[in-house]
Amino acid sequence: MCGIFGAFGFDDKSGGFRDTAIALSKRIRHRGPDWSGVKQFSNNILCHERLAIVGVDSGAQPLTNADESILLAVNGEIYNHVALRKTLKKKHEFKTHSDCEVILYLYEEMGTDFISMLDGMFAFILYDSKKDCYIAARDPIGVTTLYQGWRYSDNSVWFASEMKSLHDECDRVIAFPPGHFFSSKTGETTQYYSPSWFKHVEDQYPPVNRAAPKQTLKEELEMYGALRIALEKATKKRLMSEVPFGVLLSGGLDSSLTSAIAIRCMKDAEDGTGNDDDAKSVTDAASAWPRLHSFSIGLKGSPDLAAARRAADFLKTVHHDYTFTVQEGLDAIADVIWHLETYDVTTIRASTPMWLLSRKIKAMGVKMVLSGEGSDEILAGYLYFHSAPNAQALHHECISRIQNLHTSDCLRANKSTMAWGLEARVPFLDKEFLDVAMTQVPAERKVSGEKSAYGQKMEKHVIRMAFDVHKLRELQKKAGVTKPSDLSNPAYFIHPDTLPYLPDEILWRQKEQFSDGVGYSWIDGLKDMAEKMVSDQEFERVKQGWLYKEDAPTTKEGVWYRRVFEKLYPQRACLESVVRWIPRKDWGCPEDPSGRAQKAHNQAYEKKDGEAEQEEAAEEQPAATAAKKRGKKGGAANESAKSAKKSKA
Repeated sequence: MCGIFGAFGFDDKSGGFRDTAIALSKRIRHRGPDWSGVKQFSNNILCHERLAIVGVDSGAQPLTNADESILLAVNGEIYNHVALRKTLKKKHEFKTHSDCEVILYLYEEMGTDFISMLDGMFAFILYDSKKDCYIAARDPIGVTTLYQGWRYSDNSVWFASEMKSLHDECDRVIAFPPGHFFSSKTGETTQYYSPSWFKHVEDQYPPVNRAAPKQTLKEELEMYGALRIALEKATKKRLMSEVPFGVLLSGGLDSSLTSAIAIRCMKDAEDGTGNDDDAKSVTDAASAWPRLHSFSIGLKGSPDLAAARRAADFLKTVHHDYTFTVQEGLDAIADVIWHLETYDVTTIRASTPMWLLSRKIKAMGVKMVLSGEGSDEILAGYLYFHSAPNAQALHHECISRIQNLHTSDCLRANKSTMAWGLEARVPFLDKEFLDVAMTQVPAERKVSGEKSAYGQKMEKHVIRMAFDVHKLRELQKKAGVTKPSDLSNPAYFIHPDTLPYLPDEILWRQKEQFSDGVGYSWIDGLKDMAEKMVSDQEFERVKQGWLYKEDAPTTKEGVWYRRVFEKLYPQRACLESVVRWIPRKDWGCPEDPSGRAQKAHNQAYEKKDGEAEQEEAAEEQPAATAAKKRGKKGGAANESAKSAKKSKA
């Protein structure tokens, strides 16, 4: 990824706007520290801050067509750029090896119709000097950030990767909507990404009283196979890189799956079993780092660090785990809010450790990492989903969360990493995987706990099953599936020699939200600091409506973050792009977004504690019986059992 900036129709009577534009673009140079570029036509200008990952030797931007009448600044990656080149009807002289240059020639031949053909994460601004018009577009889900601003004094229109390049100059600033493009010809913002499942809310699908669909064992196998193959393809295409890359490995399900798939893709490329352009790109990258490097962070003794180490040992990655202290996290809060451009509590909680980790990763020379964002929204992974009243409500909540990812997890993943010039890629938000997960998996399959019609106790059961080699073999046996041709897609078949993707303790590990998994005392420390930073009197004024009349915080922690945000971004225009992430109150969920605040989290750990006590009691019983047989006093046996129990604790 990179940083882009553009302004169109500005007043430049003094002739000094180029310097102003360069200064504004410099505010996002952390996104692209490798090179800077500027192109200007009259009172229209494009600036680019480059992070070189593909086409390293020749991809400097803004890019231009043959006669330099079209300018293009892109932030992101176009994964299908090779296939798109083959669709061009005319012969074009490509100037670079950049995956983004194809956009210029697609525009020349198709106008704006090509945008829906792009497969990738991107935000771009294109200016056509012959027609004196421009377009801007953002990827379908909003993995890549983009903002749009308006200055009323000269009716100019502005775009930038981050709000900090716009807020001092524009009267209004918005987060540009994902899956849309803006055209100066019409002055309208048009939606180009509208999959069929977007309409499920309007159509009230699935019906609220629908019985859970009955699937044959073969149909169930094919559902799991479709999910698995789609995620493998999504991960593989995201390994397109000419520089060393790694994986963010928290030890949770999502990051562990993408890491496991990446390992297999690299091995296939190394063995020569991959036969497409994606496999070749993996081979190129692997020459820089023959083994995959994985990275995790947490407080000392955190759940994530321990789980990440177990996953890394199983996958045989070169693992780097880092610890931070609560104080180091607290010291970073103002910087994190400056980079994130939000005051949302859960985003700041989760972003701070990620921001700290990204700095460590970049220091090792890594420019790109895979990350697991998106899975929880797609597959109802957050613990508050256990409180959904029915499958329809759960499915509609998934759709809403996906459509708003650009305000939360995508924003966090993008800005926390790009603060240090590190690019995060997210396989779960691949368009094809989204379609499979949202249309081929019945909504009832995502319901977990007591309300599950399929007896699925743990969240995201369907994706866990899709990668559980042992259970899939058992299912194949029950279904009478003995060979690949028994299934509609032979790739869905699990062969006898297929190795496990992950150990069961990782594949079936309960969801821990990142801000919890790094160590429970992290959130506790933030709340304690908020108590010191915000007095009872100030908080009472907030509750009474005297402060923050728009989107008022409801906790002292929220007040603290809002105060920092408004100090950094004092203009009223800056509030419009912020959206707060809050669990569903109407489902009876606590307002605190922490996974620990949800009932499902406590129930799971109460169950674990109960099971542990039963196991210890079972172990104590034989010890006591043996002691009696040896003629020893029961007290000695009890002391022995107590000692064993204490050592377990």
